[in-house]
Amino acid sequence: MVANVNILAKKQEIIDEVKAKVDASTTVVLFDYRGLTDNESKELRIKLREVGADYKVYKNTLMARAFHDLNIDVTSSLEGPSAFAYGDDAVAPIKVLTEFAKTHPALVLKVGIVDGEISDQKQLAELAKIPSREGLLTMLAGALIGIPKDLSICLDLYAKQKEGNE
Repeated sequence: MVANVNILAKKQEIIDEVKAKVDASTTVVLFDYRGLTDNESKELRIKLREVGADYKVYKNTLMARAFHDLNIDVTSSLEGPSAFAYGDDAVAPIKVLTEFAKTHPALVLKVGIVDGEISDQKQLAELAKIPSREGLLTMLAGALIGIPKDLSICLDLYAKQKEGNE
């Protein structure tokens, strides 16, 4: 009887861990890792950590209970072996997993939860096309630089026009 209580307590601890990771993460992605070698798994973990993300493998039944407790319905995606990737950046983990899947067909994205919204495989593929945060900031900086540049050109042309009229 004591063994059962200990087992149930350990299971509840894992469920609470999954819930805490989901709550603390901007993005969560469930993916099938079946067929990845140990070296490929290590390579994936390194790439995810480079963008501030990680992944862990839990039993599907425990993940299902955690997601159920959080009122997130991903039960249909928890068939077969599932790994659980999570991170603070909304797009970075998805981009890493998508890029990795291109060269490692054994990895298959199942479903994602981005900012509390469930994203299917099609939506994950679209999110993977979004430039990184750094890329977006570079694009913004480029656009902002163009405004004063265009203004200075206009002012210069206006000043030359005024000089010509006098």
